[in-house]
Amino acid sequence: MLTGSIPFTQGDLPYLRSLDLGHNNLSGPIPFTRGDLPYLTSLDLSHNNLTGPIPCNFSRSFSIDSFAGNKGLYIDEINSVCFFSPTASISSASSKKRTHYSEIFLPITLFLSFLILGSLFLYRWHKIKNSQPKAKESKNGDIFSVWNYDGRIAFEDVIEATENFDFRYCIGTGGYGSVYKAQLPSGRLIALKKLHKMEAEEPSFDKCFNNEVKLLTEIRHKNIVKLYGFCLHHRAMFLIYEYKEKGSLFCVLRNDDEAVELDWKKRVNIIKGMAHALSYLHHDCSPPIIHRDISSNNILLNPDWEGIVSDFGTARFLYPDSSNQTLLAGTHGYIAPELAYTMVVNESCDVYSFGVVALEIVMGKHPGELLSSLLSSPSNPHIMLKDVLDSRFLPPSNQVVAQSVILVVTLALACLRSNPKSRPTMQQVCREFLVHKPGPLPQPLQEIPLCHLMNQDNCVVEKN
Repeated sequence: MLTGSIPFTQGDLPYLRSLDLGHNNLSGPIPFTRGDLPYLTSLDLSHNNLTGPIPCNFSRSFSIDSFAGNKGLYIDEINSVCFFSPTASISSASSKKRTHYSEIFLPITLFLSFLILGSLFLYRWHKIKNSQPKAKESKNGDIFSVWNYDGRIAFEDVIEATENFDFRYCIGTGGYGSVYKAQLPSGRLIALKKLHKMEAEEPSFDKCFNNEVKLLTEIRHKNIVKLYGFCLHHRAMFLIYEYKEKGSLFCVLRNDDEAVELDWKKRVNIIKGMAHALSYLHHDCSPPIIHRDISSNNILLNPDWEGIVSDFGTARFLYPDSSNQTLLAGTHGYIAPELAYTMVVNESCDVYSFGVVALEIVMGKHPGELLSSLLSSPSNPHIMLKDVLDSRFLPPSNQVVAQSVILVVTLALACLRSNPKSRPTMQQVCREFLVHKPGPLPQPLQEIPLCHLMNQDNCVVEKN
C-alpha cells in the first residue's frame, strides 16, 4: 500500500543487492540507474503506477517481469542502443575514433529514434481512437470510466447482467439510488448503485454521487467497501462495488434466523472492524474523512461476518483551516445530538454514531429507548447489563467473550456521552481492543448495573 514516488539520493544505498517494491501504488519515474546501484542483483518494481523509461541497461540486466504491471513504463531504447559499457582495454586511438563517430552519429540516431517513437505513438493513439466507435460511446455513455482490477468491465456487460436495470435485480434502495445485484460473464458477482434519472437531475444527489466516487477511489481498507468502477453519464450513472453476500447489518439483526447466527464473538468482531475502519478514516487519511452516516444500514457483512463500512455519499474531508460547518446529514437515530444546534461536523460525530451501532449490535435492535432512559436517569441502578443484551439467545457464558462484551458496552456508552469532547477517539477505542486482557469476571454478568459501566472514573478509555 506504499504510495508516492520512490525516494532516492545517489550514494544512500551503494551496496544494495536486492530491492522489492512490487505490488504497491508507487508513481513517478524510476529515480536510479544501473550505475547508482552497481551491486544490485535482484529487482522487483512490478504492479505499481510507475511512468517514464526503464533506465539504461535495466531492461538487459533484469527480466521484464521486474517491471510488469506498470502501464506508464517503457523500455529506454535510445540509451540501451547508444550507450555501451566500456570493454576491458581500449586504445586511445580507438577511443578518439569512437568519440568522433559519436559526435556524428549520435544526433542522427537520436533524431531517427524520436521520429520512430513519435510515429509509433501517433499510430497507436489513432488506432485506439478509431477502435472506440463514436456511435457506441454516445449511446452507452462514458465506458472509459468503468473498470476493475483485472480488466475493464464493459458497459454492455453491466446492462446485460441487469437486463437494463430490471426491478428483479434490485436488492435495496439507498439514500440517493437503488442497489442491484449482477453477475458478469466472468462469473463475478457485483453490486451496482444506480442513480435514478429524476435524482440525477437533482444537484444535491449528483453531488453525493460524485463525492462517493472521489472518496472511494482514494481510500483502501479491508473494512471499507471496495469500489470497482463507475459510470458518469446523463444516460446512466452508477457505481460498481464488490458484492457482500450477507447484506446489511440492519437486515441481519431484524431476521431472527440470521441474527441467531451472529453469536457474541462474531458481534464483537463486527464492532472491531467498524472501529478500525473509522480510525483509518479519522487518523490515517490526510485530510481526515468524516463519514457522517454511520448506521446499521450502511454496515455490510462479508462471508466471514466482518463489518464493512459503505455508503460514502455524505462523507467529507475535514480541512484544518475550514469552519467545517455543514447541513445536517445522516440517518435519524444515529446523528450526534450536538449537530442539531452547532452544525459543525468533526470526528466525534462519527464516534457517537459508532456508539449507537455498537449498542444496536449487542441489543439486537436500535437502542432508542435505552438512550432515552440513560439520558433522563443516567445513574439508574435498576438497568442491568443483562437487560440490554439480545434476548434471542443466552448471555455469553465464556469468560473471555463475556469480558469482551462488557468492554464493547463500556466503550459504546463512552462514545455516547453528551459532551463531544469527553468521548474517546476511534484511535483510543481501537487501542482498548488491542490492550484488553480478559480475566475473571468481578461479578456475574446478570448483577452488573449499566450505570457502573457509564462511570467516567471507571472508564478504561479515560484511565489511559
